[in-house]
Amino acid sequence: MKQLILASQSPRRKSLLAQLGYQFTTQAADIDESVRNNESAKNYVLRLAQEKAQVIFAALSAQQQAQSVVIGSDTSVVIDGDILGKPLNEADCIATLQRLENKQHQVLTAITAISQGQANKNEIISELVETQVQFKALTIDEMKRYWQTGEPCDKAGSYAIQGIGGQFVTTIRGSYSAVVGLPLYETAQLLAQAGLPTSIQESNN
Repeated sequence: MKQLILASQSPRRKSLLAQLGYQFTTQAADIDESVRNNESAKNYVLRLAQEKAQVIFAALSAQQQAQSVVIGSDTSVVIDGDILGKPLNEADCIATLQRLENKQHQVLTAITAISQGQANKNEIISELVETQVQFKALTIDEMKRYWQTGEPCDKAGSYAIQGIGGQFVTTIRGSYSAVVGLPLYETAQLLAQAGLPTSIQESNN
């Protein structure tokens, strides 16, 4: 059985991957996350997920590559085609939440698995998951109080659905776990395709 490496130090992604029953190690991938000119949001998250996995896989020795599967992931909050990053300050957070409140937006999460296939060629498998999220109407006071909790400071889109910000969400269509950072169903399917099925998948074979 190959060893699994998560190309992230995100506690949310680590928790979700562990939820699937995997044993794995983690390595943070240091890449440039700037959006390229005329790059769509979907292409952006797919590229970053692939680059994260590729950076970690390339750093492994030839022997380690033969024995490992690396998974990378990226999540972006998108509205009207615009990628919403992490807030710079309170004013930026409020401006972002004003764009989201009382509207529907998209959360795009991409995952990529890299492993060594036949003839020592790398096999790269990617999946993109899109989830529709609807926010309730928010007052400026609610936005300010939310900022003061500290939760939105390091969150794309200035909110965390798994935290205090979850009370802003009225409906969700798609994968909740993808919004948190790692889509459980798609990740299990992707890793099974890469040769690492979950224990439940193995028992069904």
